[in-house]
Amino acid sequence: MVCVERSLETQVSQAVDAWLRWLPRWEPSTHRGRVAPCRRCLGSPILSAAGLGADAPHAVQHGLSTRIKAIVDRAVADYTARNLPLLQTELDQQAARNRARTYRPAEGLEPEFEGLPLDPEPAPGAPFLFTLAGLAEQADASAPALPPLTDEAKAALRQEVGLADDYANMVGREVCAILLHHRLRIQGEIARYVEPQIEALLDELTRSLDAPFDPRDFDGPRP
Repeated sequence: MVCVERSLETQVSQAVDAWLRWLPRWEPSTHRGRVAPCRRCLGSPILSAAGLGADAPHAVQHGLSTRIKAIVDRAVADYTARNLPLLQTELDQQAARNRARTYRPAEGLEPEFEGLPLDPEPAPGAPFLFTLAGLAEQADASAPALPPLTDEAKAALRQEVGLADDYANMVGREVCAILLHHRLRIQGEIARYVEPQIEALLDELTRSLDAPFDPRDFDGPRP
């Protein structure tokens, strides 16, 4: 267990380092925000452990939560390969099915974009002619179906899924405990790179509210 903990400490440190190298490139979004919350980031214990509260921009949160989640996923995948043969077979079959799809737009994305919706929110009254998600669904429908399972196999598979979930929760708690040691440098870089940009946006908004009309629009007093 000590070896596993050291391995997790190294992986978490490397993930935080990679995120901190990306952070100076972050800029506030200028497009319209999404209505639906991000299921990966909303209420995430990973973000709480890292000290990233709800006031942090979502793009900043998402880049870190995705990197840390990948560590948990790798640990669970290794545990599954070693201990859960039925679940591993099911995952292998699903992976083979995914490889058979001709269009996979959600794969190979940078951590800052992984797991986000493929398409922007449509403007009211102006639906899209097509969407990336719709094209992906068409490709998924054309892929071969997975072989059926017997009732006994389904019950055994559910049991292994439960064991995988328990292991994921255990690793997640370990990862969150490790993240606590990185909070100070995470918050320090947020104060250095993120907060000044947010303050600049608020200042600009305040100025625009104080002077909603550009004085250059008026050449002089009107008769």
